[in-house]
Amino acid sequence: MLDYYDKILVGIAGSLLAGILLGTLTTIAFHTGLFIGTLVATLLVYDAMFRNPPLPATDPRVAAAAIVWHVFFGTVAVAAFAV
Repeated sequence: MLDYYDKILVGIAGSLLAGILLGTLTTIAFHTGLFIGTLVATLLVYDAMFRNPPLPATDPRVAAAAIVWHVFFGTVAVAAFAV
């Protein structure tokens, strides 16, 4: 049986895959599709990290994970909208 956080991980991977498929199989640009998938994954990350965290909010690993995710999200955003 999948735990809550296992479902979150599956959801993150699924949303990124859906974004890739959206950008590949439709007229939407690949980077835009990936960006949309990343936005959905971000909602799941926030839910897992801040609404239902597995660690206390004061744990430094929570801040480190948030920073890493925001760097990834920012990189995808820049790549999606860079001309």
